[in-house]
Amino acid sequence: MSRKCAITNQQPSRGSRINRSGKAKREGGIGTHITKATPRTFTPNLREKRLWVPELKKYVTVKLSARALKTMDKNGIYATLRKAGVV
Repeated sequence: MSRKCAITNQQPSRGSRINRSGKAKREGGIGTHITKATPRTFTPNLREKRLWVPELKKYVTVKLSARALKTMDKNGIYATLRKAGVV
């Protein structure tokens, strides 16, 4: 199964981590300088959840982000899954 949220379609994105060297001016140095930008991935906060859907009278296992769980609390499990096309 891919690292992708079934509701929000969040997936890993690419970015970079900036390496700095030197001592800050306020600490008595000559200032910090960027020496390199190394690639990294930003991964979504995913959980695999087994949810009870009362309208269907069964459990549904879905891979969700933490944000999608908050959306389900707000709008309801069945309505959110149906809008996303999971059910």
